[in-house]
Amino acid sequence: MAIFSQTSTGSPALRPPALRLPSLRHLGPNWYATVMGTAIVATAGAALPVEVPGLRTGLVAVWALSALLLVLVLTARAGHWVLHRDQGLAHLGDPAVAPFHGCMSMALLAVGTGTLVVGRDVIGHPAAVVVDVLLFTAGTATALGAAVAIPYLMVVRHRPDPGTASPVWLLPLVAPMVSAAVGPLLVPELSPGQGREALLLACYAMFGLSLLATLMVLPLVFARLVHQGPLPLALTPTLFLVLGPLGQSTTAVNQLADMAPGAVAAPYASALGAFAVLYGVPVMGFALLWLALSAALVVRAMRRGMGFTMTWWGFTFPVGTCVTGAAGLARHTGLDAYTWLAVALYALLVTAWAVAGVRTLGGLFSGVLLAAPRPPRPATVRTT
Repeated sequence: MAIFSQTSTGSPALRPPALRLPSLRHLGPNWYATVMGTAIVATAGAALPVEVPGLRTGLVAVWALSALLLVLVLTARAGHWVLHRDQGLAHLGDPAVAPFHGCMSMALLAVGTGTLVVGRDVIGHPAAVVVDVLLFTAGTATALGAAVAIPYLMVVRHRPDPGTASPVWLLPLVAPMVSAAVGPLLVPELSPGQGREALLLACYAMFGLSLLATLMVLPLVFARLVHQGPLPLALTPTLFLVLGPLGQSTTAVNQLADMAPGAVAAPYASALGAFAVLYGVPVMGFALLWLALSAALVVRAMRRGMGFTMTWWGFTFPVGTCVTGAAGLARHTGLDAYTWLAVALYALLVTAWAVAGVRTLGGLFSGVLLAAPRPPRPATVRTT
């Protein structure tokens, strides 16, 4: 029902309603990071090799929140494509935004895994398996699609300038690694035989796919930092995205090693267990090096006035993968050092998630996060 008011001439005029829904036009694929960052809090907490009273109840609540966020973001993104298809196509053509399309698959996979390891306390194991199978299938399909489509667009359409490589480029490439890390949880749900072995080896194939693609991009990212200097302030948190393939690959080899004895022959199963340690220990060492370097650059950026943007969600999911990676190494090495490393990283994860969540809510209520990008300020010329 229209609401009218009288103008000075006595003619009725439309009066805007008191409450207006935010526009979806500028809601990009980066919003899936809120789902990923929330879901990893639940799954990483469940993977911790220590018992904390009351933790499980909190993890169930966080998992439920991540599932709700997934529904909301999926609905909002569908509305974005229906109402603002031109903007959706523009996002695909924007080299700064297109890589974030890899986040949808990781959001699906993260919530699916959370359902299986945490949500089963609420909906039961059989239902949790069904949900995880559906989300794993959809997430893996979109992950493989993004891993091909986004690099294709970069080659034939985006054509970024030399020296402009960004950690964001890793997003579509790390998505298959997430499938490789969470897929092993479904291996025991299959009957012994070809099905189990096929799923296990398919996860190893996605591990290799993502790892080799990541190794092509990482030197470009570091070369940009060395030759061009630190990233712009708003993009500095994206340095944490490099932790994603490092922590997730360590998680993957440990999860695959856990499930190998029931899926492949004995000689290979023991070899895969050894590979989990031989690969995971040095990669986790490099992850800690990159974490220290990234943290130093973030502190530098904050001292120079870095404000909140959605890139702050980069502090969550990548750190969470390092938690699960350290927890896997704790299982396979028996070292207490990895146990406490997992606990310390989890504390960092929860802190980052809480800060990013509160700042995101504030940006939503103020309308800043869904507003159109500000045009550059026009230059002024002094005439006197």
